[in-house]
Order: sequence, then structure tokens, then C-alpha cells
Amino acid sequence: MSLYIVVGYGPAGAATARLLAGQGHTVRVVTRSGRAPGPGTEHPGTEHPGIEHVALDATDAARLAGAARGATAILGCAAPPYHRWTKEWPPLAAALTEAAEASGAVLVMLGNLYGYGPVDGPLTEDLPLAATGPKGRVRAAAWERARTLHEQGRIRAVEIRASDFFGPGVTDGGHLAGRFMPPLLRGKAVTALGDPDAPHSWSYLPDVAAALAEAAGEERAWGRAWHVPTEPPLSVREMADRLAAAAGTAPVAVRPTPPAVLGVASLFSPLLRELKEIRYQFDRPFVVDSDAYRSAFTVRSTPVDEQVEATVAWWKERLAAGG
Repeated sequence: MSLYIVVGYGPAGAATARLLAGQGHTVRVVTRSGRAPGPGTEHPGTEHPGIEHVALDATDAARLAGAARGATAILGCAAPPYHRWTKEWPPLAAALTEAAEASGAVLVMLGNLYGYGPVDGPLTEDLPLAATGPKGRVRAAAWERARTLHEQGRIRAVEIRASDFFGPGVTDGGHLAGRFMPPLLRGKAVTALGDPDAPHSWSYLPDVAAALAEAAGEERAWGRAWHVPTEPPLSVREMADRLAAAAGTAPVAVRPTPPAVLGVASLFSPLLRELKEIRYQFDRPFVVDSDAYRSAFTVRSTPVDEQVEATVAWWKERLAAGG
């Protein structure tokens, strides 16, 4: 079995670490605190014995390289707070590539879809990274630098791009999570960013983890970006109806957030202020094409009914425990 370095322990990092440990690998998780979350947090339950937690600033390339010595892969799943992306992403991305070069580990970057910017039609991996907003540009630059180093033979790198996370373990940062699931399970109205009837692709968290783990060991994947295997798009309203049905509650009202309300709220919330850059993803169809990944590798998207049932069960358990 191999050693894997997982940088970051948010929803994606935790899911990936646990998947790899469950496969029998040794997993070293790098976070600033070096502490595993306990019951009542985003990832309740007993930690897998194959996971080691290390306190380390991931922007320190030399220390990260030391932690990755002998590792098969470094999986970059960390992300700075949303409103500090433009300042903190560049040094984090630089440290990941430097550590990959120094250690020889494959660099697997968890990416998103911001780098494309607004696009008419389905998103495919061959689209140019033409984002005009600051968050989209910084994410695009991180991958372009890694790809250049890969093409120069200095590192081996791959990027796995996901749409909005959804599923067990996704809490405050998800559009179908902390602000959405508790009221829905109580039969209360929920709000949506943008048009609640616009088709939207959702990346199920276990599928994100599975794609990251698979790409780490597939040489054919390296040197380019891939989209996480994703089910056909469903609007926020359609997802709300499915989630309510799985929960055994009546359908709930889904209300769009008026731009004026978002504008006022953003004066007090850094997160909402930053969401204005990517509102286009919810104002019109936002559809991910993941055929390239499905054609090349074995991971498949989880059927949406299974996604919904697992998510409802997880949230019911979390809320019952006082989470």
C-alpha cells in the first residue's frame, strides 16, 4: 500500500482521506491545526486508524515536501477562506507544485469551474480558461502553472474539476447544505442564489473523492484536467423536491434571492459579497459535461436518488445530534 498526502480537511479532503484509508493506504493529512474534527463537527465519527494528522502551514513548500517524502501523491484539497482567495491561493498553489517537484509525488489538484468564466452551452475540459473575475483568474492560473511544469517534465500533475459540492459532509459552503437542508427538513421555505429553475450540475462529494483517488494512480490522467463524473443537471427547485420527498416532508417553497437583498446582505457578509462574481452560474443553465472522464476511467457518478437519500439521512442524523 502507498502513502498519500491530503492537504486540507474540508469536506473533499476528509472524504478523500477516508476513501484512501479505507482502501488500505496510509494517509497523512496536512492542516494548520493538525487536529481531526470530532463528533458534532462537519465530519462526525471516529477517525480511521490509517489517517495521520500533521500540523503544517501548506504554503511552506520545504516542510510540505518533507511531509511528502516517499508519498505516491499529494492531493491538494485545501482552499483559503472565500474572500481571501486572490491573496492566499497563489502561495498555496506555488507550495503544492514546489513540494511535488521536490518529493517526486504526483500532484492531484482539486479544481472547480470558475476558470472558464460564463459559457454558453455545456462545460467541457477543452474550453479556454477565460474567466474575467478575480477568483476565476486565480484558479485558472494555479492550474496553468502546474500544467506548464508538467509539460516541462518537472512534476506530474492532474486537475480534477468539480461543480458545486453536494452530499454528506457538505455544510456551510454548499448551496444545498447548511443554509438549505435544515429549513427544508422542517418543511420551511428555502432560498436559491439566482434562478431556482435553471438547470444546474451538482458534484456529489463521494464521487469527487473517488475521482481524486483514481486520478492519483492513473498515469493516463496526468497532464490535463478532468471533470468529476456528474449526473444530469437538476435545478435547485427540482433538487428541493427530491430532497423533501426523500425526507418524507411536503414540497417546500423555493424562493430566489432578489439582487437587491443580496446586495444589502453582502455589505455585512464577506461570503455573500464574493458570491456576486459567480452568480452567473445560477442565473442560467450551468451544465457540466463529464463524458471524457467516464470514457477513460472507471469511476461513475452515483445515481441521483442514492445521492439524495444519503444526504437526507446524513442531515437528519447531524441535526438530531445537535449539529
